[in-house]
Amino acid sequence: MRPDILNPYFASITGLPGIGPKLARPFNRLLGHEEGARVLDLLMHLPSSTIDRRARPTLSQVVPDTVVTVEIHVDRHVPTPRGSRAPYRVYAHDETGDLVLAFFKAERSWMERLLPVGETRWVSGTVTLYDGIPQMVHPDRVVDAAGLAKLPPIEPIYPLVEGLGHGHVRRAVEAALAQTAELPEWQAEAPVIGFHAALRTVHQPHDTLDANPAGPAWRRLAYDELLAGQLALALLRARTVKQAGRPSIGDGALARRIEAALPFSLTGSQVEALKAIRADLASSDRMLRLLQGDVGSGKTVVALLAAATVIEAGRQAALMAPTEILARQHLKTIEPLARQAGLRVALLTGREKGRAREQLLAALASGEIDLVIGTHALFQEGVSFRDLALAVVDEQHRFGVHQRLALASKGEAVDVLVMTATPIPRTLVLTYFGDMDSSELREKPAGRQPIDTRAIPSDRLDEVVARLGRALAEGRRAYWICPLVEESESSDLAAAEARFADLQAHFGARVGLVHGKMKGAEKDAAMAAFAAGQTQLLVATTVVEVGVDVPEASIIVIEHAERFGLAQLHQLRGRVGRGDIASTCLLVYRRPLGEVARQRLEALRSSEDGFFLAEQDLKLRGEGDVLGTRQSGFPGFRLARLEIHGDLLERARAEATATVKNDSDLVGPRGAALRLLLHIFERDVAVKLLSAG
Repeated sequence: MRPDILNPYFASITGLPGIGPKLARPFNRLLGHEEGARVLDLLMHLPSSTIDRRARPTLSQVVPDTVVTVEIHVDRHVPTPRGSRAPYRVYAHDETGDLVLAFFKAERSWMERLLPVGETRWVSGTVTLYDGIPQMVHPDRVVDAAGLAKLPPIEPIYPLVEGLGHGHVRRAVEAALAQTAELPEWQAEAPVIGFHAALRTVHQPHDTLDANPAGPAWRRLAYDELLAGQLALALLRARTVKQAGRPSIGDGALARRIEAALPFSLTGSQVEALKAIRADLASSDRMLRLLQGDVGSGKTVVALLAAATVIEAGRQAALMAPTEILARQHLKTIEPLARQAGLRVALLTGREKGRAREQLLAALASGEIDLVIGTHALFQEGVSFRDLALAVVDEQHRFGVHQRLALASKGEAVDVLVMTATPIPRTLVLTYFGDMDSSELREKPAGRQPIDTRAIPSDRLDEVVARLGRALAEGRRAYWICPLVEESESSDLAAAEARFADLQAHFGARVGLVHGKMKGAEKDAAMAAFAAGQTQLLVATTVVEVGVDVPEASIIVIEHAERFGLAQLHQLRGRVGRGDIASTCLLVYRRPLGEVARQRLEALRSSEDGFFLAEQDLKLRGEGDVLGTRQSGFPGFRLARLEIHGDLLERARAEATATVKNDSDLVGPRGAALRLLLHIFERDVAVKLLSAG
C-alpha cells in the first residue's frame, strides 16, 4: 500500500484547476501516460531551457540571435496586403535604434489592440538581422508596464506537444507545486535543499543555474533517482544472492580435458574471470556475476569451463540465448569440445517438438544431460532439471530481470552468470547491473587480424559492388547488412529482399539471404550454406549481429551505417577478422551526414576497442539507446542524466549498499522515508520485495 502522504503526488492531473477533459488529452500525451497522467508525472517534466528576461538592453546593445526584453515606442502598422504571404509588420523604435516586429497570419484589429500606435510596450523574443535591420518574429511576450511587473525574470521553457503552450504547462506546474508538500528526508546526509523545494526551484527559477541540470536543485533530484535505482538493486541482490548458496566445487578433471581440446591457450583475462567465477561457485553465497567481453574475446569458452565446474560436482548447467541462431552458434562452439571431454550436451528451442522434445525433457529431468543450451524455451513450464546449479544468460540486455529469475528458479540456489558481447560503459554497469559482480575480457585471442574500416557514400555503391565481385572471384566470402527486411511506406531504407535480388542479378546463385522473418529451418539452411562456402555472399539483417562465426568471411558491407548505433556497428564488424585473412569493413552512408553520425563513423574507424567505443556511444546517444532500454523494460531515467550526473552514481551505490546492510527491510528510522523514495521513483519491484518480506 502506498503511504497516504504521497496521495497528492499520485492524484490525477485532472484535479488541477484548468485541466478539463480537452486539455487532459495533450497533457497525457506529453507526460507519456495515455491512460491518465498524475501530478508526479507533471512535476518530473523538467524544463529543457530557460529565457533570462533580466537582460533588458537598448536596441543598439542587442546581440543578434539572442533572446532579449526591450522597451519600444510603436510607430506604425503595415498590414499584410490581400492575397500576399508577407508578414504583418509593426515598426517601432527606442532612442538608440529601430526594430521591426513581424507576425504571420495576423488580424489587423487584434494587432492594433496589442500594439497601439504612439504607446510604449515591452516585447520579449529573439532578435535577428533581416536586410541589416533588427527584426523580432512573433515575440514571446508583448506587455505594458503592469504586465512587465508580473513577468517572471527567468522563465522555464518546456518540451511541448501539439495542443499545449508554455503557459498551460507553467500554470499546471504552479498548481501541482501548491497541492504537494515537502516529504521526510531520505538521504543519509541531509542536503541543503529538500525534495519538494528542489522541484520548486527547478520549475520556478530565480537564476539560470536553478533550472540547469548541473545546478544544486537538479543534482539533488538526480541523486534521489540514482539512489532509488541503486536501493532497488541492492534489495534485489539481498533477496536473491544472499540467500544461502550451494557450493559447487569441482576436481578440475573435465575442465582440463576441455582446455586440452582448445586450439589456443586461454588469455590472461579469461584465466582471471574463471578464477573469480570458480570462487563464487565454491562460496556459500549465490553467484550473480556479469561477464563482459569484446567481440571475439572468448566468453563462450569461459561459460563452458564454468559449467564444467558444476558438472564435475555432479550437477547441471543451462545456457540461455536470446535467439535460435545464437543458441545454435553456441552449440556449434561447445559441442566438439564437450564431446572430447565426455560432457553430454543438448539443444532446446521452440523448434524441438513432439517425441524428440519429450525424450529431451525426460533426459534433462533424469540428469542424463549435463548442459542444455537454448532460448527462452528453457524457463517455460514443463522444463525441469534433476539438479540445476548454474544458469548462464547470454546477451542479458535482451532479457528482463524477471526472465533471469525465472531460469534461476528452475533449481535450488542456482548460481547465475550473465554475459554480454556488447561492452557496457562503467556508469551503465553500476546503473543497470549494480546487483552483480563484474568481470571483463579485454584481450583478443592471438592471431586476430586488425580490420580495415572505411566509410563510403551510397552514391558510390557501384564501386562497392565491383570491388565485391573481384573478391568473390578470388574465392572470398562476405556479408552485406541491410537495416530492414521489407520496404515500409514510412521508410526508404534499402530492404534486404530488394538488395538480395539486386546482388543476385550480379552474382547469381553465389548470394544467400537471411532475415528475422524467415522460419528457423530456413535461417539455419542459409547460414549452413554460407559457412560451407556454397554461397559466398550473405545478405542479412542484423540477425547476424552477435555470435555468428564464419572464420572464412573477410568482408562486411554495412548499408545505411549512419542509422546504426556505435556498439551495434562494432558488433557487426566483429563478424569478420575471425580467421587469418586480412579483413575489411565498408560503412556505406547516405549524404548529407549529420554531426553525430559523422562522429560515430569516425570513432569506429579509429578504434577496435569495444570498451572505448561503448563509452563514446554513451556520449553520443544517451543511456537508453546504448542498452536498447527503450524496448527492453530497463528503467530509463526521468531526471538523472548520466553524462552530467554520472559522478553521483558511486555515492548512491555506496549509500544504498550501507542502508541495506544495516536495515535490509527498511524498518529503521530512515526506512519509512526510503520507502517513500522507492514509491516516488516507482521502483515497484523493490517495494513488492519489501511487502513480500
